[in-house]
Amino acid sequence: MRRSQHMTTVAAIEKAALELIAEQGFDSVTVEGIATAAGISRRTFFRYFASKNDIPFGDYASLLVALEEWLGSEPDDRPMFDVISDAVMRFNRVHSDGGVAHRERMRLIMRTPSLRANAALHQDDWVAVLTRYAARRLDTSPDALVPQLVAQVSLGAANTAYEQWLSDESSDLEELVSEAFTTVQGLSSLETTQRSG
Repeated sequence: MRRSQHMTTVAAIEKAALELIAEQGFDSVTVEGIATAAGISRRTFFRYFASKNDIPFGDYASLLVALEEWLGSEPDDRPMFDVISDAVMRFNRVHSDGGVAHRERMRLIMRTPSLRANAALHQDDWVAVLTRYAARRLDTSPDALVPQLVAQVSLGAANTAYEQWLSDESSDLEELVSEAFTTVQGLSSLETTQRSG
């Protein structure tokens, strides 16, 4: 019961904050304004979020736990990058109120200078989850080069797909993510393919 109330409160604060940010711009919105809009006290706000900068990421720690659990449940006979491609879509769909809201959230995260440091920290945590997954699949240590490379390449593929999606309103995110990860799997033959094409 407590977890359900926690998730409801986080969602309510997020919703109020994102509506204010859409109206006023991220830098103009204050914690006090968000608390008032959400119908809570400033003190209550800080029970759920360490700062205003954490709001666009939602309940990120819970999302990472769910991501790691999902990765662990996928069959090991699936190609690793196919699993990670699916994981990118599942992870980013969790706290979306639809395509438009998700686009606005991601634009806020990826294009707001004052959020870049937070985004980097959150991406580090995401990369750590993928590194552990790749290490398990490859039967090696998370400290080894290859699982870390798999995770970093996956982050690059996901970010590139998102940047393309944000730049073109008519594009489809799922198609871009799929294309990015398909390309990752064929990088070694990319130059030959381009020349023959």
